[in-house]
Amino acid sequence: MTAHHIRFEIEDDAIGVITIDRAEKRNAMTYAMLSAFIDAVRQAGEDDRVRVLIITGAGGTFCAGTDLADLATIPGETRGVRGGAHEHDVWWPIVACPKPVIGAIDGHAVGMGAEFSSQCDVRIITDRARFAWNFAHRGLVPDTGAGSWLLPRLIGPSRALRLLYSGGFLEAAEAREIGYANDIVAPEALMDAARAEARRYLRSSPFSLRHMKTLVWRGLERDVAEHMQAHVETLSACFKSADHKEGVASFLEKRPAKFVGR
Repeated sequence: MTAHHIRFEIEDDAIGVITIDRAEKRNAMTYAMLSAFIDAVRQAGEDDRVRVLIITGAGGTFCAGTDLADLATIPGETRGVRGGAHEHDVWWPIVACPKPVIGAIDGHAVGMGAEFSSQCDVRIITDRARFAWNFAHRGLVPDTGAGSWLLPRLIGPSRALRLLYSGGFLEAAEAREIGYANDIVAPEALMDAARAEARRYLRSSPFSLRHMKTLVWRGLERDVAEHMQAHVETLSACFKSADHKEGVASFLEKRPAKFVGR
């Protein structure tokens, strides 16, 4: 076991895998685990050996949320939040990661687990996956801010508010139907499906993917004029990149591209 039940591994084909591994507690997050998780996502984002990241949970559960026994060790009236509002990589570490991130989600993704699922770029789930933003049952709002900002943009304000108000479960079939999940597979096929999805992205330029992710996520908060300004600057950088040169050359020479991410 690595520090604080968070495992980070890099597979031979440039796929990174972060596993939340505290199955005996349904992968509930302690303060120490959360810090280790944020560090692992940051490490994956900075490591040139990783081109795509998969985040999953061990033991048939993604993440049951915050460990309330750990949370209760600090009284609410004296408990601080985890960082300043400007620290995006602390609140939304998965969004801040410059690599494509696939959530491979089995079983319960509740509270903070549901928040982390919303931060993933793509979600592959099992037929027994269940999501719940149950913060209202604890006198809270969604703890990373993803449920109140990202979720309405992913599934629409009315659906999001219904889930937030009730704290009820979004079941796997409905998650797929409304577009929250990209695919549903059997539990035993989950990691193979996530790796197959990741390998699709390995054919693409890391330089392009990094900038696409930034344009899409930042585009949710910009107006059209701001977005197009960022788009023009990014496209200009792409034209000058080694990956664009290689992409054109590989097409003309009828061979697989060998991208370098620059």
